[in-house]
Amino acid sequence: MPDTATTVSAADSRTYSISELAREFGVTPRALRFYEDKDMLHPARDGMMRVYRNRDRARLKVILQCKRVGLPLADIREILDLYGMDRNERAQKREALKKFRQQVDTLHQQRDDIDAALEELHNGISWLESQLAIIGPASDEAESVAAYEQVAKAHMDDA
Repeated sequence: MPDTATTVSAADSRTYSISELAREFGVTPRALRFYEDKDMLHPARDGMMRVYRNRDRARLKVILQCKRVGLPLADIREILDLYGMDRNERAQKREALKKFRQQVDTLHQQRDDIDAALEELHNGISWLESQLAIIGPASDEAESVAAYEQVAKAHMDDA
């Protein structure tokens, strides 16, 4: 049976280069340097080379998960700052839970706002279509549409 203390120590001592960590998580090395500048990651240095440990890897995983659900960097930083304060990370988990619940509320509000905007747009489209049906086509509308398409095509060809 393997000695778990040795196994854990070996796993904890694993290091990663910036390119390895970036590749694993599908981010750019620039993103990792950005998180380092924001004091969210703390790689060691070997000369000019950044050396990331498992703790940095775990922190990056938290950063990206929180970012994926839309948490602001300041909130993510607060969660990370609580990491390791106690053995079970109770404070970090409570803070993350609070932030996640707030984000759920924010996203629900955004969804309600988007639904309302979509309804307004659909109503506007229906009204405009009905108004155009009443007015009917203009005598020179076909010429105007053709002229517009010609100008648009010329601009696209220049780009």
